[in-house]
Amino acid sequence: MAKATKATILLVEDDKIQAAVAKDVLENRGYNVIYVRDGKTAIKMAKTQDIDLILLDLILPDMDGNEVARWLKLNDDTKGIPIIILTVKGSTMEKVTGLEAGADDYLSKPYNEIELNARIYACLRTKALRDELRKKNRQLEEVLLKVENLTITDTLTDLFNRRYFEIAIKKEYSRAARFHSPLSSLILDIDSFKEIIDKYGQDAGDTVLKQTARLIKGCIRGIDTPARWGSEEFILLLPETPKENASLLATRILQVVSDHKFPNISGRITISIGIAGIPDPSVDNAETLVHEADLALYEAKTKGGNTIEIA
Repeated sequence: MAKATKATILLVEDDKIQAAVAKDVLENRGYNVIYVRDGKTAIKMAKTQDIDLILLDLILPDMDGNEVARWLKLNDDTKGIPIIILTVKGSTMEKVTGLEAGADDYLSKPYNEIELNARIYACLRTKALRDELRKKNRQLEEVLLKVENLTITDTLTDLFNRRYFEIAIKKEYSRAARFHSPLSSLILDIDSFKEIIDKYGQDAGDTVLKQTARLIKGCIRGIDTPARWGSEEFILLLPETPKENASLLATRILQVVSDHKFPNISGRITISIGIAGIPDPSVDNAETLVHEADLALYEAKTKGGNTIEIA
C-alpha cells in the first residue's frame, strides 16, 4: 500500500515498548504521530491539536479507553475524529462495548502491520468523505440562506422588502394584541424625491435611497423591523414601543437625515414621517395600523414635509 498523506494520528498507549514499535510503523507509512500514555492527556490533545485519527489502547493507567472514546464522541470539537481501539482483549461483548462507546473500529493485539494500516486507511477515507459531505452541506446552507435573503430583502437598500414586512407586522400585531403590549409603526417618505430624480438623475436618487436606509438603520434597535415600503417610502415596526416613544425616534431620524450631506446634491434632503400605534381604539388589526400611519404621513406631507404627524 502506498504511503499515506501527512495525516496526524494520536497514539494512546501506556506500554512504552509497544508504543515505540507502533510509532515507528506509522511514521514509516508517512503519518505524523503524537504519542501520549494516558486518557486525560489524550482528551486534551484531541481538543487542542489537529488530529485526523486516534489509536486508543483500551487499558490505560488513569481511565478506561471506552470512557475516553465516549467522552470524545460527546464533545463537539472531537466527535468527528475516528477512533480505533487497540486491546489484547477480543471478546465479542468487549468489541460491542467499544463500538457503543463511539469507536469506529476495533483491532486486537498483537495486530498485523498491514491490517493496521488498512484499517487506518479505511477510517481516514470515511472521515474524508464525511468531511466533504459536511463541506457540501455548509455550502448548500449558504446558498439557501442567500436565496432566502433575496426573497425578503430589497436589493437596492438592503432593508427588508414589502412582502416580508407584511408578514412580520401581522405576527407582531397578534403578539402585541395577545399580551396587551404597545406596538408602533412609522412610515417615512423622502420629500420632493421626484424633483431630486429630475434634477440629479436616477443614480443620484438611488444613492439618496441607499444612504437614507443606512441612516434609518443606524437609529433603530435590533428588535425593530425596517423595510422599503414604496419607491421613496420606508416603514418601521417598533415592538414594545408606545407612540410617544416612537415620536422620539422619529424626531431623531428626521434630524439625522436633515443633517446628512448627500453626495453630489446641493441643499438638504428631508423626510416626512407618519406614526400610528396600539393601544388605540381605532386600530384593530395590522392593516389598520399601517393605514393609520399612512394617513398621518399624508398629513405631514400636506404641511410641507420635514415634519412628523401622529395618528
